[in-house]
Amino acid sequence: MISKLSQIHDNAKIGDDVTIDPFTVVHENVEIGEGTWIGSNVTIFPGARIGKNCKIFPGAVIAGIPQDLKFQGEESTVEIGDYTTIRECVTISRGTIDKRTTKVGSNCLLMAYVHIAHDCYVGNHVIIANSVQVAGHVSIDDWAIIGGSSAIHQFVKVGMHSMVSGGSLVRKDVPPFTKAAREPLSYAGVNSLGLRRRGFSSEAIGHIQEVYRYLFLNSLNNSRALEEIEINLPATKERDEIVNFIRSSERGVMKGYIN
Repeated sequence: MISKLSQIHDNAKIGDDVTIDPFTVVHENVEIGEGTWIGSNVTIFPGARIGKNCKIFPGAVIAGIPQDLKFQGEESTVEIGDYTTIRECVTISRGTIDKRTTKVGSNCLLMAYVHIAHDCYVGNHVIIANSVQVAGHVSIDDWAIIGGSSAIHQFVKVGMHSMVSGGSLVRKDVPPFTKAAREPLSYAGVNSLGLRRRGFSSEAIGHIQEVYRYLFLNSLNNSRALEEIEINLPATKERDEIVNFIRSSERGVMKGYIN
């Protein structure tokens, strides 16, 4: 299942039933899980840890040296979970001394020409559409969807179950369960369609919407809005996820609703 026209380093660890097509190069210190398919002209550099049953399409470059001047050749990795699909010409840089790893979770889809920079964290079931550029130290939580040709500033956090409109410039954090659109990026409602598809009840979605009315529609600053939410709304997993995300934001969150 491994083409004789590919170049595989002797100490690379290749699992059972792995397919590697012609003209792919797998360097030393690489691990590839069972059942993974790797297309032609893929380059997998040292430090790659690729899970089971992944699909990596032609032209992808995994675990390349970070495009970061602070990188001094330290040992670091790229970790990719199981059942993740990486389409054509995707590039994923390995970590720097900061976190020493770049992580992409399981069951993700990274479409063609996506770039994931050093020290990023991408959760499970994340979809990143064509040509999205993700700078260093970005965190994208489970089930988030990033529209095509968006650019995400370094150190930004994108919350779980959120959806970012295509072509967006993401300079601030995007809270969980929201839709983000417009320029500058701002709140465009709760991602209710996505939440329903993932089994959230109408009651849970309504409660999330109520939380965001305090945050984005009541003309309160974030600190006062969080106080009002904790006083007036019952504690739920979703409410606490939102509150903790806002409180821990270092870059600040995107703007509220803009007419």
